[in-house]
Amino acid sequence: MTTETSVARPPLTILSDEEAMFRDAVAGFAEDEVRPRVQKMEREGKIDPELIRKFFEMGLMGVEVPESLGGSDGSLMMIAVAVEEISKIDPAAAILMDVQNTLVNNALLRWTNDEQKRRYLPQMCGNTVGAYALSEAGSGSDAFALATRAIDTGAAGGEYRLTGRKLWITNAAEASLFLVFATVNPEAGYKGITAFLIERDFPGFAVGKKEDKLGIRASSTCELILDDCRVPKANVIGQVGQGYKIAIETLNQGRIGIGAQMTGLAEGALGHALDYARQRKQFGKPIAEFQGVQFELAEMAVEVEAARLMVYNAARLKDAGRPYLMEAAMCKYYASQVAERVASRAVEVLGGVGFTKDYPVEKLYRDAKIGRIYEGTSNIQLVTIAKQLLGGKA
Repeated sequence: MTTETSVARPPLTILSDEEAMFRDAVAGFAEDEVRPRVQKMEREGKIDPELIRKFFEMGLMGVEVPESLGGSDGSLMMIAVAVEEISKIDPAAAILMDVQNTLVNNALLRWTNDEQKRRYLPQMCGNTVGAYALSEAGSGSDAFALATRAIDTGAAGGEYRLTGRKLWITNAAEASLFLVFATVNPEAGYKGITAFLIERDFPGFAVGKKEDKLGIRASSTCELILDDCRVPKANVIGQVGQGYKIAIETLNQGRIGIGAQMTGLAEGALGHALDYARQRKQFGKPIAEFQGVQFELAEMAVEVEAARLMVYNAARLKDAGRPYLMEAAMCKYYASQVAERVASRAVEVLGGVGFTKDYPVEKLYRDAKIGRIYEGTSNIQLVTIAKQLLGGKA
């Protein structure tokens, strides 16, 4: 029997007409605008500025932001679909718009006051790239062991002075706005952590060393240097001491984005393997006709489908206002494993040419490794899942 509730809730695996049109538009954009730039961006180790401009023009940098503030008034599901489609072609390009949406814009939408929203969100939808700065040399998985210090100067008008270093900050080379976490009181532990919005030209702020990475090489990953950086009190988001909550809840949504990135990567690798298996001939026929290759491809497809379902489920739960913490951790954990396995098997299906830079699968293989590391390692995801299973007592 069909009920009104069941009709109103979209089936998990079926996109609405709006979502399907959006997916197709992003897929076409990725094919036309991202694919021709991938090799050059990989060689140069940076995102083409013209592609960033086109991301903004396409409305991909403010998907969840209300139209009244310049955004697309979309959903997390739409962000996941967009990240997935772009990641099929280049996970490095996808992570730029993923961080913008699931981390920076997410925090701005949830935790800023009306004045801050009016000031910053139109910029984030128009031409400003954002970065999320939590990690430090001594605080990776133990994120709240951060040492960056914020001191209230007591000056007229009110400002903080921030001093410290942030490491492994995605989008740092391109960003003009940084969401930075620092402690106002080290003795208070995580309860002293506070979130600040720092503009690139604030006195005492600088972007430092750019990392030379194994994969997603076009995506910038840099050090941030805060040397007595002056930040107005008006740029504190949320309440003083509430930064730990902002960081945790923002990362929960971010994990769904990484799950989508890794799923798209795996889909891209599978697609290359399928194409090659159909055209590569051995012993007088395409290798796709050999059962051993067919089984490889079938198993890869099963894993990709399972990862996609987990990502979509987590996104649907978040959009519906339902608890999604465990599902977000699960999809990030599983999709990152699938990306590694499927990319590796794709290299093997292609054989010798798969090991060369003449074919895209070696890049996808290298790109996959980061999925098990950033926005919470695989072990951190397992800790989160176990705590949820055990009622928060793990």
